[in-house]
Amino acid sequence: MGIVIKQSAKNTVVTYFGFGIGAINALFLYTTFLGKEYYGIVGFLLSAANILMPFMAFGAHNTMIRFFSRCKSEEEREKFMSFMLLMPIILIVPLTLLIYFFYDSIVAEVVAQNPSVGSFLWLIPVVGICMAYFEIFYAWVKVHMKSVFGNFISEVLVRVIVMLLLIALHFDYIGKDDFIYCLSGAYALQFLAMNVYAVYVKMPKLSFAIPHNIKELAGYSLFIILSGSIANLLIDFDKVVIPAYKAITENAVYSVAIFMATVIAVPSRAMLQIIYPITAKLMSEGKMEELSELYKKSAITLQVIGGLIMLGIFLNIDEMYKIIPGNYASGTMVVFIIGLSRFYDVIVGNNNAIILNTKYYKTVMFFGVMTVIVMLGLLKLLIPPYGIIGAAWATLITMVIYNTVKLLFVMKKLNMSPFSVNTLKSFAIITAVFLGFYFWEFPFHPIINITLKSFLISLIYIGINYKLVISSDINNLIDKTFSMLKHFKKA
Repeated sequence: MGIVIKQSAKNTVVTYFGFGIGAINALFLYTTFLGKEYYGIVGFLLSAANILMPFMAFGAHNTMIRFFSRCKSEEEREKFMSFMLLMPIILIVPLTLLIYFFYDSIVAEVVAQNPSVGSFLWLIPVVGICMAYFEIFYAWVKVHMKSVFGNFISEVLVRVIVMLLLIALHFDYIGKDDFIYCLSGAYALQFLAMNVYAVYVKMPKLSFAIPHNIKELAGYSLFIILSGSIANLLIDFDKVVIPAYKAITENAVYSVAIFMATVIAVPSRAMLQIIYPITAKLMSEGKMEELSELYKKSAITLQVIGGLIMLGIFLNIDEMYKIIPGNYASGTMVVFIIGLSRFYDVIVGNNNAIILNTKYYKTVMFFGVMTVIVMLGLLKLLIPPYGIIGAAWATLITMVIYNTVKLLFVMKKLNMSPFSVNTLKSFAIITAVFLGFYFWEFPFHPIINITLKSFLISLIYIGINYKLVISSDINNLIDKTFSMLKHFKKA
């Protein structure tokens, strides 16, 4: 776990820095300068592009991570990597032509409830392609164990550009329509930046030779297209479906709530950047005991960290909405519901990485497809009467089903589990702290209340977890931090 903790710590710092900028954008600048209608359009366009991304990538980003460690020679690796760069064109070209020829029909279908979206729909495939090749080059640096700077490009670059664009919007340098076009350009710039860094890490030597295991690569990539689409649909489908039944402004309220809830999963995203390639390597080498240990340690570490963040959000939610400009407090319940779904996603650890690297990976796709069908049905059933709260419940139910199926699959087929006695202890600590602070309010300014309450929650929560040694990795990190501070103080 040494390299995992080291790079995960760096990735966490970078990711939270990016989320800090994103929080300013999502909670204050968007809500103040852009307004609900255009904020809702942004949420719709980016969610739709994210759903389209796996098709545009042809699954090459995950295929690259799984099969790279199987290449035994430099020549074989060069052929493999070149093929991964070129393979997405197989789907990009026909999909782009399909969208072009049926664009008017698509526009008429999508914008029936919200015609203001119509003029921006063509940006969805453009952003989807940029996202796809960004992920491919990101995978390129991951397999070379260089995830930190790539994570910086992933989490920080676009958010900084968005902040600058929102400031430009405020000072009337650009209009709201211009902002959306420039936002799409930001994703193109992100892709180019990752491309440059990937070349810096390892200069590609393009080869047009077809790998000997082309059938296996193509089969796995087709699976990844479906599984990746399923994963993205479970995350973003709600924001795409809401405008079909409700005003686009509801998407803005939902986007603010989703952003706050998603912060719970930030440590998971940071740690999994390095865990995914390590998992692939351990499984290709048949080191199942080491993998099982990694599985348990990563899961409990993520549960402890995710639990702290979830408590900080849930116990400060009313105060947080008081400082957000505009009327967005109707999304409070959405934060709780989506927050629980994100937390459950966190505590199952590197489930996805394990399943995608087994011979059983195709079986899980069937459950994923069925889950998406269930989600679509729930969204259509719950959004008309309950609005964004109905969308949140649909997301929670489907995420619980999907993650539970994958968890049981890993436990049954591989005889591995992410849970231990410390899992139950962690749940008990989270519940006790929540009940202890939920009804405790301070009579000060919201920012002071949030700061004071967060400090007390963190002090008690971290102290109990440290005393009971819930996560040995977290305890080691705390010990090292105090040791460094003592050393610095003496110096």
